Amino acid sequence: MYMRSLLAITPWPALSAVILLTLLVVALYFARRTAHQAIRAITDALGRGLRLASHAVARGEERLAARNREVLLSAGREAKERIVEREFVRVGDSIRKDLSNYPTLHRALSESIVRIEEDQEKAVDVPPEAPGWVQAVKVIANLDAKNGGTEILEDIHKSMVRAHSEAMDEYRKASGERHALLRKMMPDWRRIQETLGRVNKNVESVLERALTIDRHMQEYDDMVKGEDRAVAILSSSSLVYFFVSALVLAVAAAGAAINFTLIARPMAEMVGGTSFIGSFRTADIAALVIIMVEISMGLFLMESLRITRLFPVISALSDKMRRRMMAVTFLILLLMASIEAGLAYMREVLLQDELATSAMLRGDGVTEVVNQHLWITTAAQMGMGFILPFALTFVAIPLETFVHSLRTVLGLLGIGFMRALSLVLRVFGNGMRHIGTLAERIYDLPLFVPLWIESRVAGNNGMPQLQPQPEPEQEHARVDPVMEEPRRLREARS
Repeated sequence: MYMRSLLAITPWPALSAVILLTLLVVALYFARRTAHQAIRAITDALGRGLRLASHAVARGEERLAARNREVLLSAGREAKERIVEREFVRVGDSIRKDLSNYPTLHRALSESIVRIEEDQEKAVDVPPEAPGWVQAVKVIANLDAKNGGTEILEDIHKSMVRAHSEAMDEYRKASGERHALLRKMMPDWRRIQETLGRVNKNVESVLERALTIDRHMQEYDDMVKGEDRAVAILSSSSLVYFFVSALVLAVAAAGAAINFTLIARPMAEMVGGTSFIGSFRTADIAALVIIMVEISMGLFLMESLRITRLFPVISALSDKMRRRMMAVTFLILLLMASIEAGLAYMREVLLQDELATSAMLRGDGVTEVVNQHLWITTAAQMGMGFILPFALTFVAIPLETFVHSLRTVLGLLGIGFMRALSLVLRVFGNGMRHIGTLAERIYDLPLFVPLWIESRVAGNNGMPQLQPQPEPEQEHARVDPVMEEPRRLREARS
């Protein structure tokens, strides 16, 4: 209606449209400089705002990265301290055990060495004394045959043969005794060798543990210094721990679902199957509460055993109080497991009753056949109901790993998101300059006739043409203090 009234300013609508278009072009021509300034101001403001937002997000990303680095190093130091502490405890126990046996070992070695020395002294080969026959034969040889020298020599020869035989017998007897003594030394040598082998094994074990402690201490020193290599190793380890613990928790959730199926149906007989709390059945909520209590008791049991450290209050308890808490939580867990076993048995009984009732309602008229192997399924269900609560106790270990690694994973995701957001804002901020130039060109597009006339008139009159206004790219080529300040901060930090 409004457009029709505008076209009615002359009797001819086409002429009215031409007049209106001409007036619009003239108005746009005279407002051209102001419009360009407005477009440039708007795009500059938007571009600068987006760049400021980009730098703010980048600074936030740097702070988050620094915080995530601190969390990684702190968690790594804590885990490494626990590992080094455990290694020192193992080395201490090994050395204490070896040193406690050292007096017995030393006494056994001393006794064996003393026996070996005594047997060695007894086994010494004492050379026989030189006989005096040599001088006697020399004297007799100087006598004449007339004086009976030949008979004397024959007697001496016989005596020497007899003495030689006796000496050989004595020598063989002494050698046999020495060999017997040497054979008696062999068990002592073997005992010494076994003892020294045990000592060597213990020393090698201590040396291996010392090398392991040195490696852990080197990694701990890298974490204390905050080196990039240690941070990279901790980041990759956290990602691996996160996915592995998530997988184990998913398996535990499946086990909890099976446990819920075992006790949900009998709980309906205990608390009523028609009772509801909100939109959920009371029996389902009761079964879920029982499972949650079992998991909580298992978590407290693991904390009391100091396997996990999710609650520092429990770890800080005295040993006496901690043992009491351990006994109480184990007793509660045992009672809950026994209750679940009873509920699993009740579930099988209810199932058989339902089957019998269904057969009676159908009027089959078939004599009930007792299943001789029914006890197998009943025992299996009772066993699952009793074992699953204790199996869910170990959920505390992957839960602790998942909680600790979740901080790192969320930090890495936050860093990636903020980095991508900073990049997008920077791209849009730099794109605003081109958008402003494009808007100016689009604004000048309907004004091509007046602009062409202006250029022709300025050329015919010899008037110097106006210098073209600097493009937004040229303006932004100047140093921007907003862009310059973060650059200076980065240079100063590096």
